[in-house]
Amino acid sequence: MTTSEDAAVAKLDKMSDNLKRVEELSQRLIEVMAHHQPMRKSLTGPNEDVFSNAATAYWAKAMENPGAIFEQQMAFWGKSVKHFIEAQHMFAQGKFEPPADNTPQDRRFANPLWQSNPYFNFVKQQYMLNSQAVRDSVAAMEDLDETQKRRINYFADQIVEMMCPTNFLSTNPDALEKAVETEGQSLVDGLENLIRDLEENNGELIVKLADEKAFELGGNVATTEGAVVYRNEMMELIQFAPSTDEVHEIPLVIFPPWINKYYILDLKEKNSLIKWIVDQGYTVFIVSWLNPDPSHAEIGMEDYIQDGYLRAIEEVKSITDQKQVNAVGYCIAGTTLNLTLSLMKKRGDKSVKSATFFTTLTDFSDQGEFTPFLQNDFIDGIERECEQQGVLRSLIMQRTFSFLRSNDLIYGPAIKSYMMGEAPATFDLLFWNGDGSGLPGKMAVEYLRGLCQRNEFVGEGFDLFGEKLSIKDVTIPTMSITCETDHIAAWKDCYRGYQQSGSRSKNFVVSESGHIAGIVNPPSKKKYGHYTNADMKGSAEEWMDGATYNEGSWWPTWDAWLSPKSGKKVPARAPGDSDHPVLCAAPGEYVKKKAFK
Repeated sequence: MTTSEDAAVAKLDKMSDNLKRVEELSQRLIEVMAHHQPMRKSLTGPNEDVFSNAATAYWAKAMENPGAIFEQQMAFWGKSVKHFIEAQHMFAQGKFEPPADNTPQDRRFANPLWQSNPYFNFVKQQYMLNSQAVRDSVAAMEDLDETQKRRINYFADQIVEMMCPTNFLSTNPDALEKAVETEGQSLVDGLENLIRDLEENNGELIVKLADEKAFELGGNVATTEGAVVYRNEMMELIQFAPSTDEVHEIPLVIFPPWINKYYILDLKEKNSLIKWIVDQGYTVFIVSWLNPDPSHAEIGMEDYIQDGYLRAIEEVKSITDQKQVNAVGYCIAGTTLNLTLSLMKKRGDKSVKSATFFTTLTDFSDQGEFTPFLQNDFIDGIERECEQQGVLRSLIMQRTFSFLRSNDLIYGPAIKSYMMGEAPATFDLLFWNGDGSGLPGKMAVEYLRGLCQRNEFVGEGFDLFGEKLSIKDVTIPTMSITCETDHIAAWKDCYRGYQQSGSRSKNFVVSESGHIAGIVNPPSKKKYGHYTNADMKGSAEEWMDGATYNEGSWWPTWDAWLSPKSGKKVPARAPGDSDHPVLCAAPGEYVKKKAFK
């Protein structure tokens, strides 16, 4: 045999071995699924209700005007038949090429074979026709209220995204090419990745986005030097070591969202907001929240405020020997900081001199992309889950958020992992994203019912501590940092709530990019700019029309606002004091606890 023949035989042998391995792994996959206990109604109910109610509303409207549906179907069938005839015509002429393709650009179809190969091009064009037919049918529905319309749009989008041909091996040229190139090894690796993800999550399919073994808390993420100087059952309080000889006398305490872990603000030195603030000469504290389990079922909003916010503020004042602090709240922690400030106003407590809110919602009158998940049927399912589990588990929230960007957070990663056989990325942001936290059952229901559904904080008042807390009670100087493409806390919604606060000194900023990248935007990168406008009398659109665009990060803009509110310079402070001994080095112990499954 020649050398080339030997190589061909070796390739065939390897392919054969890999196909046998695929068969063995398939049996293992069957065993994993056979032993999987189906999720209870309390878990599946919320998601099922979104789809079933959207489908019910769609068919109810369809039956009111079947002629319109038939007309749409006839148009769809006509385009499909025409597409098939055009493809057949090219073959009849002896041309191995696709017909004219005027479909829009879509990054899922970047492989040249989607354009040049008649089979893949036919599949792509037909998918585009199908997708448009679904969306046209939904758009043609009349007399729907806004909630129904958003639910049906969400339902339709999920169907369209799920049925994309790139999600199936037989119609994904990238996956097929790699399978041939690797003699089937990519399929073996993909099956191993799939089984690993199923086994690690008790049979639930959650795509691993990052290589967890590549990161170590305190090693290559969460590395800013500091120490835990206080701990209770709700949180650890971390004080960071100074990097300047002098610091502002008034300290800064940061409250991150407890739906995630604090180190999104301290991933690595070059993009760490915490490190940057320390370097500007501030004494910085941050709260590292408890990751709850079923024993914490009865922890509510009052506990977060009393044992989290108010306790942290008092301890920071004691450690620094100051009467006031400046405070920051990020996302849900910003919403709760507003509640805390309202309570402090009613109590005459002036411990907070200024407050900054990152991507913070206070007015939930427009539920935006979360509309499908904030209706009674869905929240009823969440409430059942919380009653049975004691917590709203991280995997439920992760799944809900992921479906809002399903191509980027579900199907795209699944294709790379399971079809292409690629290892999870070594990307710190994705590692953090997968290191989630649950919510105590009582707190989750209070937040969803009172704030998100009934919108009480900007209405008749949110009832806590025997008080009716209102956004109008927030009267200290404030700044709100929002993000232009944020799909979790849309900047216009943040603006609407912020407008209603009682502060006479309001400063509103819109950073380019989204919920994370717009906040974690170090000046050194010179990547995203930001918009500013002192006039907040008009609508969000009017604010943006009159805004000034500023090159670069908002961090220096914020520093220029915060610095005059932070007092004179004093000698730098080491973490802790005689009453607050160092309990352990940052990032502490609470941050290492994994979410309850």
